[in-house]
Amino acid sequence: MRTSANRGARVGVVMGGWSGEHEVSLKTGNAVADALARRGHDVVRVVVPKGSVGTARGLDFLNALVRARIDVAFLALHGRMGEDGCVQGMLEIAGIPYTGSSVMASALAMDKQKSKELFLLHNVPTPPYYTVSVDEDLADIEALHRHFGFPAIVKPRGEGSSLGVAKVGSLFELARALETVFELDDHAIVERYIEAAEVNVAVLEGRALGAIEICPKGGGLYDYHAKYTPGATEYHMPARLPAARYQNVLNLALSAVDALGISGAARVDLLVTRGENEYVLEVNTLPGMTETSLLPKIARHAGYPFEDLCETILAGAKLHVPAMHGAGPVRRSGTVLKAATSIAPMPEVELEAV
Repeated sequence: MRTSANRGARVGVVMGGWSGEHEVSLKTGNAVADALARRGHDVVRVVVPKGSVGTARGLDFLNALVRARIDVAFLALHGRMGEDGCVQGMLEIAGIPYTGSSVMASALAMDKQKSKELFLLHNVPTPPYYTVSVDEDLADIEALHRHFGFPAIVKPRGEGSSLGVAKVGSLFELARALETVFELDDHAIVERYIEAAEVNVAVLEGRALGAIEICPKGGGLYDYHAKYTPGATEYHMPARLPAARYQNVLNLALSAVDALGISGAARVDLLVTRGENEYVLEVNTLPGMTETSLLPKIARHAGYPFEDLCETILAGAKLHVPAMHGAGPVRRSGTVLKAATSIAPMPEVELEAV
């Protein structure tokens, strides 16, 4: 186990947030906070409220940081405004080291279109796709889809946890799926459906820990329901693949992580066909961290009990933007956070010390 460089620091486990994954984030955050507390860390739970809008979002978060007086942030957020580089940028400005990837890597991984563009640039295979904007005229959906074929997968460009994902088999279903996506996002990804097993690889500090095979019962998609409904999915750890192919999947996951510049802990979602083809779907920079989530399952099989995994992730917390020449980073007691408290009256943000 890696010894935490942040031993003795006040650790803020940041959870909740503004996305549709608020409740999942709370489960992740509480599991992590409990694990770190058991290891003797000084832990405070920083719960970001869901209802904030507009400017209040940033003020709420800054208020939470000021009140918590943390030295390091363990990010347990998921989805928009948590996994997409926004919170990471605020922590860079505040000078508070944080777990996970940099601002840019987080943003690229969350944006499925940009991820795919970089995958293709780095020769990482990914399913064929096209994008649709909410501003496009969907009256002639047939012309839009052209010869792409069915079935197809429709998903939001910038959401996580499989929110809004649908498999469609006709132009009518495609139109309905796009309407659903546009309730969540201004852009949709339409991806060619590939008959394959879904395999997830856990990556920790540049090392592939292993791969798990996911089998939703009934043969459906591994969507939000399949992920979070007990008993809806079967898991095979390790993934049922020949040794050489298993290693190839691990190598492909590392290539995807490198293409996006991701650091810390990550989960790579792939498709593995019965032939000899593998495709990367996406990379999750802040994957679920309950004791039954996929990353901890894979890590446990690789010899990392849950508490060790949390310790290792915490040890990797850092600032990714170099300090300006002649000046160190602004700490939590610095002018940025002090000034933030005087911008406007800010609502109370839930804090709970362990």
